[in-house]
Amino acid sequence: KDVNADGEVKKPHWHVLMMYNSKKSFNQIKRLTDELNAPIPQPCRNTKGMVRYFVHLDNPEKYQYRKEDIRVYGGADIKQHLTSASEQKNERYDGIREMCKFVDEHGIIEFSDLMAYAMENRADWFELLCDNSAYVIGLYIKSRRHKQSDNVGAKQHLDE
Repeated sequence: KDVNADGEVKKPHWHVLMMYNSKKSFNQIKRLTDELNAPIPQPCRNTKGMVRYFVHLDNPEKYQYRKEDIRVYGGADIKQHLTSASEQKNERYDGIREMCKFVDEHGIIEFSDLMAYAMENRADWFELLCDNSAYVIGLYIKSRRHKQSDNVGAKQHLDE
């Protein structure tokens, strides 16, 4: 559905980004692209930009392909490249807010209980806890635990 500047429809084509855990030589990649009858491979200097280019996220004048149509193989994680920094930040804060409410509603006072729940039921929470939110959630749970014990002590003191 891509068109040239003159409005002529481009021939159907694929964009492919190959990523590896270790360095690969140009010749190693070229052998593979030759087997696919693909153009000469080019090094990618900006993975995020390339992934966003696949669906024209930053080019509203071009046809907008669906993010869901990108095919990913070998465990590559492109989700982080498809959202802006502010969207990622908002998603993270929404997840933390959800976890805090869950902690309150279920009376959770141990981090391990929340982590076990997340591992079994909420992959999105599990990722947040593993990647960047464990500290704040851990402090929140710890604060609830201390608040509970303080309230019990205060109640006992008032009953005396």
